[in-house]
Amino acid sequence: MELKVPSPLKLEHEELHNLLRAAIRFKDETGRAALRVERLMQNHFAKEEEFALPPLGLLQSLASGALPPEDAAGAMRMADRLRVELPDMLAEHRAMVAALELLMRAAGNDNHPELIDFAERMMLHNQCAEQVTYPTALLIGEFLKLKRRIQQPLATNTHG
Repeated sequence: MELKVPSPLKLEHEELHNLLRAAIRFKDETGRAALRVERLMQNHFAKEEEFALPPLGLLQSLASGALPPEDAAGAMRMADRLRVELPDMLAEHRAMVAALELLMRAAGNDNHPELIDFAERMMLHNQCAEQVTYPTALLIGEFLKLKRRIQQPLATNTHG
């Protein structure tokens, strides 16, 4: 079974992209600011969907005590990659927040209040990733490593 991004997270990314694409159509400073945000967000979301979010697809299985063994190795690799790339991911969040602040200013000046709401929602999305999503993915990787260490000595002892 292939690790997949949980559907609510995937749908949230798609919705945020769609809202931003609509904002890019404005032919004013708001549209230009939205394009800057979109360029940053597109690359960042691709990374999240590649290695930060798929381990979360195991949460329900792990919570019920089940775990398909082929998924564990992939989730551990993804969590390890997230740990390595986390400083860059957080730097990308800071760049997005700066671009979102510009978008909020432009949207206020150009009378697009719905984009102020979007920018605030996007900032909240980033905070959730930093405070919940990324730590959870990292914990899943660590949990799987611990579980593997515990199971390996047991398997060794049963053959000896």
